[in-house]
Amino acid sequence: MGAAARWSSCSRRDAVILPFPRWLAAALVAVTLAVGLLGLGRPLANPDEGRYSEISREMVASGDWVTPRLNGIKYFEKPPLQYWATAVAFELFGEHEWSARLYVWLAGLASLAFAGFAAARLAGNDTGLATMLVLAASPYFMALAGIVTLDMGLTLWTSATFFAFLLSEEAGASPGAQRRWMLAAWAAMALAVLSKGLVGIVFAGAAVFFAMLLRRDAGILRRMHWGWGLVIFLAIAAPWFIAVSAANPEFARFFFIHEHFERFLTHEHRRVQPAWFFLPIVLAAFLPWMYSLVACLRHAWKSPEAGFALRMSLAWSAFILVFFSASGSKLPAYVLPLVPSLAFALGHYLVRAPLPRLAISAWLLLAAAAALTACAAVLPSLTRDAWNQELYVAARPWAAASALALVLAAVASLVQLREARRWQALAAVAIGSLVAVGLLGKAYETLTPRQSGIAVAAAMKPLLGPSTRLYSVSYYDQTVPFYTGRTLTLVSYVDEFETGLAAQPQLAVAHLDDFPAEWLRPGDALAIMQPGAYEKMKAAGLPMQVVQSDPRRVLVRKP
Repeated sequence: MGAAARWSSCSRRDAVILPFPRWLAAALVAVTLAVGLLGLGRPLANPDEGRYSEISREMVASGDWVTPRLNGIKYFEKPPLQYWATAVAFELFGEHEWSARLYVWLAGLASLAFAGFAAARLAGNDTGLATMLVLAASPYFMALAGIVTLDMGLTLWTSATFFAFLLSEEAGASPGAQRRWMLAAWAAMALAVLSKGLVGIVFAGAAVFFAMLLRRDAGILRRMHWGWGLVIFLAIAAPWFIAVSAANPEFARFFFIHEHFERFLTHEHRRVQPAWFFLPIVLAAFLPWMYSLVACLRHAWKSPEAGFALRMSLAWSAFILVFFSASGSKLPAYVLPLVPSLAFALGHYLVRAPLPRLAISAWLLLAAAAALTACAAVLPSLTRDAWNQELYVAARPWAAASALALVLAAVASLVQLREARRWQALAAVAIGSLVAVGLLGKAYETLTPRQSGIAVAAAMKPLLGPSTRLYSVSYYDQTVPFYTGRTLTLVSYVDEFETGLAAQPQLAVAHLDDFPAEWLRPGDALAIMQPGAYEKMKAAGLPMQVVQSDPRRVLVRKP
């Protein structure tokens, strides 16, 4: 059969979908695990990776698993589930970069696996496999599965709440199965609250609201098993909130009012972005198949095959997008929780889409490869200093390798599509995207001197004695306490420590002008300074010996 005939025969929606080859499944699992494992050991980056790893380290060091502390200062911005999980990893395996990332990586794998399982139960095994392929091919999802933030943990437990609720409402579910899945949803909601706060309840409530709306059935409320559900929820979520509030009178007001309502309704955190900020992020999250999103939405909502679960996935994903778009504080990772549910709808579409339409994914990979190559070529020339320029130049080979992986994946996908091999074509895109993300991680690792304090911490360690005082002056590197195993006294720096320092002002030096007297006290001392602060102290004649410096920080020792 000629190429034209093959493409013509592939243009229809094939009635028979060939089975997913087992060897291909094994290859996907192997690549997913390899890329994830190889990325776990890179140095921690500022700010989030250093912050959340250090809070867990201090839990282990202090033995206090109730009151989170960052740099020795009370820190109430988020609940403790991820801190606890990482602290357990530190206890079991030691304090390493890979053990700091372990919970996040496992949460990503669990999100992928549970989304695939639920999709298979709700819409068939083919949709379950395609859902996992969509997530594996998402550069946004897979990259965040290797970065220490709280968003992947929240994604796991909010997605588990959502899918467990859908499974409890599955047509034909026995009373016993319905009860088990609904109670599982209550438990997952509690873990979502312990991951990032009241948003876990808001997202769960939205799922119930849309279910009643779509089915025009208020009887869903009677099927929620409120008695045992509330018992399970409170048994999991309430003890920590009670304990931390009892130990810290300032906690309740800060956490429930400031961190939820004031953060959402105001611009206090200076994360102001336009209302459309998350739209390109969602498109990029599904990069290989972003072109299919509109067709996927139409298919999931209107096609004869569309059902309650698919419509719910769209409604719930849209709610999360609108919810965070309305917030006065926006960060790129916030919309991660909508990715698994939207991947379900997209996976259902990709299994049934005309094969020529899938070829567009290959051309998008080629476009992404071209854009990546252009960025790698141009970025060094846009930097302001030789130091940054050298770092970007060092990243070029890895960026080029990542682009090559995308090109090879695109070619492989097109070849498989010409032979009407849907699964092989989809898998080629997923594997290429996975490898590209892993190689981009290596490119990012070359920027470590700028993104991490591991080098300055290494320079500090030989100079540290039991009584050496450490200062961080007009600057705070989130990774340095983790790598030195020591907290630092903040000087003229507040930022996220405002609430903690209000309760513990003795842990910091409030004004830069007070630093010279503190520095000159008897005993050894080291300080990391913002370069401007160093120049000011040098001009004032403060005795300092420079140990290490770069455009971001200066490490000095008391002579």
